[in-house]
Amino acid sequence: MSKDSSFDIVSQVDLSEVSNAIAQTMKEIGTRYDFKGSKSEVSLDKEKEELVLVSDDEYKMDQLKDVLFSKLIKRGVPVRNLDYGKVEKASGGTVRQRAKMVQGIDKENAKKINTIIKNSGVKVKSQVQDDQVRVSGKNRDDLQKIISLVREADLTVDVQFINYR
Repeated sequence: MSKDSSFDIVSQVDLSEVSNAIAQTMKEIGTRYDFKGSKSEVSLDKEKEELVLVSDDEYKMDQLKDVLFSKLIKRGVPVRNLDYGKVEKASGGTVRQRAKMVQGIDKENAKKINTIIKNSGVKVKSQVQDDQVRVSGKNRDDLQKIISLVREADLTVDVQFINYR
């Protein structure tokens, strides 16, 4: 009597880690010489789940993004899940850019994941459930193979594997 094992493929961004990365970014910007007297800042709009970057010009905006990226990567936040909008003019001669944090796997990526699983030839079942994909099978080694295949796949979002049982 073998029981089916399963896991979920999800794409999540931990907002508390994003808040910590923003705090570290603001701290570093406050001490850097090239940002002295700059109006640069990063904030998190939790309701809309997006980052708001404000800086003096586009050059400083790129530097601000570099600092933010390094802090997000150190905290384990997937930077592929940030969807940047256009740079727009803001008040006081500054520029603003919004970055939406993508939560969940969209239909296109879910379809890609299902295709990868079906083409692998491994005996597992996969089904899309809202914004995640559940994979189940009798053999845990098969599930491990699927995890490695999905990790190597070229997806537009970063994926995590949870509820492995």
